Amino acid sequence: MVRSPFSLLSKLCCATAVGLSLVSSPVFAQTDTTEAVQSAKNMAMSTSELRAPKVIFFDVNETLLDLTAMRSSVGEALGGRDDLLPLWFSTMLHHSLVDSTTGRFHTFGEIGVASLLMVAEIEGIELTQEQAKTAIVTPLRSLPPHPDVRDGLQALKDKGYKLVSLTNSSNQGVYTQFKNADLLSYFDERLSVEDINLYKPDTRTYEWAIEKMGIAAEDAMLVAAHGWDIAGAKQAGWQAAFIARPGKVLYPLAIAPDTVVSGLDELVSQLPDAK
Repeated sequence: MVRSPFSLLSKLCCATAVGLSLVSSPVFAQTDTTEAVQSAKNMAMSTSELRAPKVIFFDVNETLLDLTAMRSSVGEALGGRDDLLPLWFSTMLHHSLVDSTTGRFHTFGEIGVASLLMVAEIEGIELTQEQAKTAIVTPLRSLPPHPDVRDGLQALKDKGYKLVSLTNSSNQGVYTQFKNADLLSYFDERLSVEDINLYKPDTRTYEWAIEKMGIAAEDAMLVAAHGWDIAGAKQAGWQAAFIARPGKVLYPLAIAPDTVVSGLDELVSQLPDAK
């Protein structure tokens, strides 16, 4: 497997599958999710089929950490034009896909900066590369966890589960985020795709993760708030739990997750004790 270093700018969750995310801006949506959660649960398999995995893998940004702080920083960079936030995010997702299909690679942080500059240029907004970088990278270093996260992670550890983060962010980036969010102690290991040259949801990233942990696909579970991440894990043969954070929906054409929950506390109640 070819390896390549990632820049420390890679602090954002990556989504190479753009179809789901273009429907609504997943970072910034603030809507009531009751109907979305129920719709997603209708797609999911029966929760009675959940098995105790040997390792529970977690996506980081939006799944564990709240990205609300991005609203003010990116909006301010775009001259207070909050209406341009979905355009920026969709532009970023679009060009991550461009990199994947053309065989080039830039970190998602670099693509985010470039996309912010593109949107600013289209709208006639003056923005320097340094200003764009500051608007994106700075708030990501100290994102708070969602309210259910610390108690949920501790409850899973109390049940005997091994917890591992699996992120498209850099090793240093996620370490800094976990340290600032006081989450380091909950995880047995942190895995970053900077150690390979493939972003999630490429199925080879999930194959690499289970190889690193020495387990089979059927013994892994992914917990994520992104439909594209769930799609990749299910295609790789994992169990998957979708956390329906505000504005998040599943990709209807992908394999359904094994369960849909509104928070980690709900997942804890559905999982048996680890074997």
